[in-house]
Amino acid sequence: MYNNPDSEKYQTGAPPLPPDADAEIIISADTRRQERIPAGQSRTRKWPVLHATTVPAVNLDTWKLEIGGLVNTPLSFTWEEFQQLPRTRVFADFHCVTRWSRLGNLWEGVSAQEIMQRAGVHPDARYVVATGYDGDWTTNLPLKDFQSEDVLLCDLHDGQPLIPDHGGPVRLIVPLLYAWKSAKWLKRIDFLAKDAPGYWERCGYHHHGDPWVVDKNNPDGERFEDPDQIPPGFDE
Repeated sequence: MYNNPDSEKYQTGAPPLPPDADAEIIISADTRRQERIPAGQSRTRKWPVLHATTVPAVNLDTWKLEIGGLVNTPLSFTWEEFQQLPRTRVFADFHCVTRWSRLGNLWEGVSAQEIMQRAGVHPDARYVVATGYDGDWTTNLPLKDFQSEDVLLCDLHDGQPLIPDHGGPVRLIVPLLYAWKSAKWLKRIDFLAKDAPGYWERCGYHHHGDPWVVDKNNPDGERFEDPDQIPPGFDE
């Protein structure tokens, strides 16, 4: 839907810059880099649509977000309850493992830190698994990345509700990792003591997924566990 120049999501001109000092908008760290495009990536002015399978039908009347695992207080939110939570806005770039980057996105939703505070995450928790409505698709990430101030449970993009193609009604946004870690159609978040690789990670994608890591094993970011065995597919 947003892949053509006629779309209001199409970006013209130079990449959007971080807004001037604004206490109400969190600026993700990599938007302040002199070079905002990681190795191997190129800028897109569009907002491409990529899926592992098909877009699930999610009814807001029955939608629930559940928080569990190693927490003191398991949580469950209806759509109305989620909308009543404190809101956070984040200006961030978005890097897809399929080698494109969309720069200068303004996301809005509920911060991961807010969710963690309400749930009371147990000290033994070291990892997070996010589950989507698309056939219980999962992705994993370290707790230290999930608790970054720029991580959101997001329902708005550039001031508009997330459409289903882009993970609406709610998706996870983890700006400093490759975008497949930002699980679409968010259904559940679990805090775990041990790592539990998700769908693409079990297929060979990197367990961490930092686009800015460049070394002999990762010449263009942490894309795959074994760079010589590139797995098929994408989901961002």
